[in-house]
Amino acid sequence: MNLEIRRKAAAQNIPLMDFILRRNDELAKLDGINRTIFAACPNSISVIKAALRSAKRWNSPIKFAATLNQVDTDRGYTNLNQKEFVNTIRLEAERLNLKVPVIIAVDHGGPWLKDVHAREKWSFDDTFSAVKKSFEASVEAGFDLIHVDPTIDITLAAGQHINIETVAAHTIGLVDYTERFRISGGYPRIAFEVGTEEVHGGLADMDTFRKFLGLVKKGLAERGLSYVWPCFVVGKVGTDLHTSTFDPDMAIQLTRVAREYGSVIKGHYTDGVSNPEAYPLSGMGAANVGPEFTITEYNGLTELEKLEKQYFAEGKIARCSDIGFILKAAVVQSGRWKKWLQDREDAENFENISLNRKQWLLSTGCRYIWQNAEVLAARAHLYYNLESHGILAEEIVLSNIECAMDKYFAAFNLKNLNDLL
Repeated sequence: MNLEIRRKAAAQNIPLMDFILRRNDELAKLDGINRTIFAACPNSISVIKAALRSAKRWNSPIKFAATLNQVDTDRGYTNLNQKEFVNTIRLEAERLNLKVPVIIAVDHGGPWLKDVHAREKWSFDDTFSAVKKSFEASVEAGFDLIHVDPTIDITLAAGQHINIETVAAHTIGLVDYTERFRISGGYPRIAFEVGTEEVHGGLADMDTFRKFLGLVKKGLAERGLSYVWPCFVVGKVGTDLHTSTFDPDMAIQLTRVAREYGSVIKGHYTDGVSNPEAYPLSGMGAANVGPEFTITEYNGLTELEKLEKQYFAEGKIARCSDIGFILKAAVVQSGRWKKWLQDREDAENFENISLNRKQWLLSTGCRYIWQNAEVLAARAHLYYNLESHGILAEEIVLSNIECAMDKYFAAFNLKNLNDLL
């Protein structure tokens, strides 16, 4: 995974992500091309494989941003803990003879951002301690970056927002704890990302954004940690779960402020964005894409199931996999779809929701259940049925996901960046 670039970063005593971003700045001054790092949220094994394959074809770095719901000490919904996650990526990269940098990161690491902590109403001390343990395991496993995001407080009354001083104090505390753990264990330098795009985080206006950065800068300096200043600050740039229009004017404003502090802006909820080419033009340092790839994977399986049913009707296979039925049953039974309900939608009966919304909740909710035993069995059965007739089933699914990723590699100006680093 391009150890030469890692060695260059180590020689300068800076994290891998910081090295790549600095080189991007140097390259932009030479060729006038801004570049935005593409980060995939690894919500399935298929997404991991597709992202590495795409990165190889584009000859570009790839970043994985894994939430604590996806990858954690309890294995999350991918059924991978931190070390298993890193090893999965490493082994797949070796199988592909991959020669590009792979950046592995924690995404949205903070109190109550792991669903089970919020659902079971853990105390602040318990959830804060669990996040610290997650960060320790990430450092031990060889992660390159940690997104510190203490912007949720489930103890507040409805309509209340956590104050920005508290967000800054908890950010400083988690960065301090993680960096001292890293030093005590003799682990390589890691990068940090701070902030959130969510309104509940309190970074929804420019004054608050500046105040947050100033508080974090002052707090880290007081602890002798100015050298671990975060390379990424997450900015609210117009996109969210249900909005796909990136706001370049807001991004330019945020970028200008972040640059004053030595950071670049990171965009989240980039899924299906209508103007991805505007990201590098606006100076965005990186962007996360996640649920879009789950939907693409689901659509790939749906495409295969139609072919399977055709073969069954022609008497060419003995039994269908019933993967569509099994996926729906698993998503509904998981209850995770309720997290994404809109106002006035029925949380008690999935079938009472409108057809379009049910389809969206099902296709995006599959990320939570890809590793369920019955789903794995159905997928294996589907692949067997089709591969027995010469259909490369997994290749079709992976190709669908890669196609969705290609537009980001292209729009973010990442072609052959590996050679330029």
